[in-house]
This record gives sequence, structure tokens and C-alpha cells, in this order.
Amino acid sequence: MGSMHPAARAEDAFNSVLGRLLSRRGFVTRVLAYSGYASSTQARVMGRIVLSRVDAADQPIDPMYASVRRGIRVFMAAPQSRQPVQVRLGDAVVDTHSDRGGYFDVTLQGHGLEPGWHHARVRCGTVESTAPVQVIGDDIRFGIISDIDDTCVVTSLPRPMLAAYNTFVLPETARRVVPGMSALYRSLLAHNPGSPMLYLSTGAWNTQPIINRFLQRHGFPTGALLMTDWGATETAVFRSGREHKRSQLRRLAVEFPNIRWLLVGDDGQHDPEIHDEFAAEMPDNVRAIAIRQLTVTQQMLSHGHPLSRDDGRESPTFKVEGGDGYALFQELSCLRTLDTGVSHA
Repeated sequence: MGSMHPAARAEDAFNSVLGRLLSRRGFVTRVLAYSGYASSTQARVMGRIVLSRVDAADQPIDPMYASVRRGIRVFMAAPQSRQPVQVRLGDAVVDTHSDRGGYFDVTLQGHGLEPGWHHARVRCGTVESTAPVQVIGDDIRFGIISDIDDTCVVTSLPRPMLAAYNTFVLPETARRVVPGMSALYRSLLAHNPGSPMLYLSTGAWNTQPIINRFLQRHGFPTGALLMTDWGATETAVFRSGREHKRSQLRRLAVEFPNIRWLLVGDDGQHDPEIHDEFAAEMPDNVRAIAIRQLTVTQQMLSHGHPLSRDDGRESPTFKVEGGDGYALFQELSCLRTLDTGVSHA
């Protein structure tokens, strides 16, 4: 194996110095456990180990879940690398270690739990937390995978300066929701009980608490967030957002071979291309593609110029487009059957 990328070495050195400094100031280890998902045989649980302040009662102050704050604060957590982590869900137990960024992402076999929501116990030393995990039944045939940026929340990405303002400066309560998207998802899931809702984003794991609060505040269905680490890798300065989405879609197709997914994204970045590629590669795993169309103004903010709606590609599956969730719902309601595997009276 080649040597680690200089950017990764610099990041590790910074985190090491920061960790020692905060430890001397009385910061303690804290487990941040993220929502996960599971089939009848295996489960996926994710989280992060960080340093946290303590309050007057010697209780850790969560650096991510404090009251309303500007986005930059969530990027200032001190990760704890190579920490021993134990994850327990039902009958399954896995021992692992946090990675360079303090993250862990484990698969547990043989949990023995019934479909529905359960809680995994995550322990690091004497510190413990719980992660909600949705066990998806073998009879489920439909699920939703949704992008977040400019699909659920208006972010005007990837225009660098505006993206930086929206991510690092704007208070979280000032973020704007895309109209009708939560209603669209709630309606589809209400007709298909037990179906999973997953949020797939190229956004940083650091923003997960803000995104979770935003989704809850605006009535989006509960579901696991599949995000990425913006830090340097061992071979590059930045991770590939497109490859992150492609790899997660392929993984879900393998883990849930009987589910046909509704893929929802926007036309501001690469969602149409990624979704079409996945539908062509694994047609049995895609029921439909829904693309939220950005306005001309939003296209200008994202790209500096309006984009053509027609990219010349023919989608390999049923595809609808609309400016918001209400328009997409009208298009999707044209389907007499959504091939969900659930019968309705």
C-alpha cells in the first residue's frame, strides 16, 4: 500500500493536537449514534466518537445537539480515532474501532428482531448511546431514497460562495424547505406501511444533527441518513460525492434485492445521471425516478447559468419531473399501481 496522502496526514496531525488540547481542558468522550437500517438477517449501524464538554453536573454537553446554532459550529467537533466501539442490536454484537475521522459503520448479522423500529446500544469504554434502527420486513417491495440538498432543503449547491454561506453561516432555523416534499413522502409511505425512507446525500456527516432537526421540524418521515466525510482520504484531498451515491445505491440493491426504489433528486447536480445509470445497471431495483426541477434563478445560483432540461438521455425507467413535491405527487399519482407489493382495498 502506498503512503498516506499529505492532506490526510495534516488532518490527522491537526486532530491529534486538538484532541490533546481539549482533553487537558476537561473534554470527555461522547458517542454520537446515527439512525440505521436492517433487513431480517443483518443490520447497519453508524456513528462517531468525539470529544465533548461537560456541564456543571459533570454531564457531557453534546457538541452536535445543542440549541439553534450556525452551521460552522458542527464542523468544530474533535474526532476520536482508533477508539474501541461495541455495537449491540438484539442478539447481534460487533466490536470495532473508530476510523481516522472518529466514525464507525458496522454490519451486524443475526439480530433476530421483528420488523419495525428498534434501538442499537453503542458503547465506547464507559460511555454509551443508542441508535434507532428500522428493521425492514422481507415482504416489503417498495422504498424511497431521497437526496437532501435542493430536494428537501433549498441550499443552492454547488455554487461555492453561496454553498459556504448556507452551510457555515446561515442559522439552521432560517433554512428553507422545498414545498410539498414531506407531504409527498408521507403520502407514499402511508399507503405502503413498513416501507423504508432513506436520505442519501453527499453532505458531510458533521451536518447530520442539523439535517435531522430540519427534517423533523418540517414533517419528513424518519429514516437513516447516508452521508459522507468531507475530510481527506488516504489517497486524495476530497472524497467523490458521485461515487458515494453510486456505491450506496449498489449496496442497498444487494441488501434489499426485492425492493424497487423510488429515487428522488434534483437537476441541480448529478442526480439525473446517477439515477439513470443505476436504473440501467439494476432495472429490477428501480420503480421510478422523480426529479425536482430547480427554477431558473436556482439554476443560476447553482451553476452561474440556466441548464437545459433536456440532456439528450432517455431514462431506462419511468421518470417524472416537477418544481416541488406537489407537482411530483401529481405526476406520480398517474401511476395506477406503484408496484409496491402491498395490496389496498
